[in-house]
Amino acid sequence: MSNNNFLVDNSSNELTRKTAAELAAAIHSGEVSSREVTQAHLDRIAEVDDTIHAFLHVGADEALATADAVDKSIAAGDKPASALAGVPLALKDVFTTTDAPTTCASKMLEGYMSPYDATVTAKIRAAGIPILGKTNMDEFAMGSSTENSAYGPTHNPWDIERTAGGSGGGSSAALASGEAPLAIGTDTGGSIRQPAALTNTVGVKPTYGTVSRYGLVACASSLDQGGPTARTVLDTALLHEVIAGHDRFDATSVDRPVAPVVAAAREGANGDLKGVKVGVVKQFDREGYQPGVLEQFHAAVEQLTAQGAEVVEVDCPHFDDALAAYYLILPCEVSSNLARFDGMRYGMRVGDDGTRSAEEVMALTRAEGFGPEVKRRIILGTYALSVGYYDAYYLQAQRVRTLIAQDFAKAYEKCDVLVSPTTPTTAFKLGEKVSDPLAMYNFDLCTLPLNLAGLCGMSVPAGLASDTGLPVGLQIMAPAFADDRLYRVGAAFEAGRR
Repeated sequence: MSNNNFLVDNSSNELTRKTAAELAAAIHSGEVSSREVTQAHLDRIAEVDDTIHAFLHVGADEALATADAVDKSIAAGDKPASALAGVPLALKDVFTTTDAPTTCASKMLEGYMSPYDATVTAKIRAAGIPILGKTNMDEFAMGSSTENSAYGPTHNPWDIERTAGGSGGGSSAALASGEAPLAIGTDTGGSIRQPAALTNTVGVKPTYGTVSRYGLVACASSLDQGGPTARTVLDTALLHEVIAGHDRFDATSVDRPVAPVVAAAREGANGDLKGVKVGVVKQFDREGYQPGVLEQFHAAVEQLTAQGAEVVEVDCPHFDDALAAYYLILPCEVSSNLARFDGMRYGMRVGDDGTRSAEEVMALTRAEGFGPEVKRRIILGTYALSVGYYDAYYLQAQRVRTLIAQDFAKAYEKCDVLVSPTTPTTAFKLGEKVSDPLAMYNFDLCTLPLNLAGLCGMSVPAGLASDTGLPVGLQIMAPAFADDRLYRVGAAFEAGRR
């Protein structure tokens, strides 16, 4: 059994244990100041982050300045800039910020200061949300455990010998340890939902194109999606509404109204799921998964049934091919996107002593600047895109992607949402899978089909596994632009567990 609750929020300051919605209400009513709330979380970071390592950069002065501006506005009788104004947040270090380094946890971008804010960053600032700092991640968002960070792994607050997940383990660990009440992540194949499951928090991958990717340093452009994560479904919905919406700077941004996710979360809080059809994905409920995970998943399905949902089994046969398709499409896009990191324009430069050619400097820079997993994916993608292999690998993977999207479409003809475990196992020990890339890739089996289809999904806490004592996540999936369904079902499930 794991050493549970070792650093799960046990702070003596009750402000770090309140939900974001509770903190916002207290700040806006004048019961407490944003400065007090922000300082409480900065104190918590100082107390535990040497052990957790959730943050790569802490911007105390900047966060407090934003908090002071919110307090001044409220004192003047102004309407808060947003429902979350004054509530601090942790930002994954893959979004550009003008007042803090954006490193993507890579030596290649060590100390890099962006000349512009990502759209998500700008929306957070406009909402009056203090940014506590930038969180740790797998380098360029490639990994499932934050062990690929050039600056060391994040530790799970439930057991510091175990992973907090990846690639966004820093954001979820910050939530679980009480270092932040809100956080932002990105999800390329499960990098929001998977860490949420391992840390007993809530994480949402919005529908592709509904949250701007402008200023999000690209890993795989057709898969990456920024999204909200928090400790409750309502908090996550409130943050979702802040960051979502059309952006003319993002060519893939969809120009349509944001789904009513906050209203759906409030509606779901009554716990009633009558009239909702829930599909259990056959491919994600089978032998080979950790017994404790399946036990909690089956209990979750029973709870949904008890709350009035109609549960049916659905067959998505091409999900079995999703892992292979994903690990061809993603490396191909990585190979293209990371070509810009050449040691010439910005970031690290190695060997530029006046005697070497540009090509030699590029080679030396990339050899030193990129970590092993990033190099592995660049090599794989470059090979798959090369002459003679493009049709056999990349195009074939895209055909499988289409079949997976069709599986989803057929499944949603029978039900409103789909459910599965978020991960096949609970958090594994740091170092356990480092030398076995395939085992690491398999950890995202349940989450990556959604990214291939561009749909939306949520991981919500489903209890602790009886065989490890560690958190298990329930994954809820919905059709494109039906993000509000996630929040209604997720909030109802959360209410049923109280």
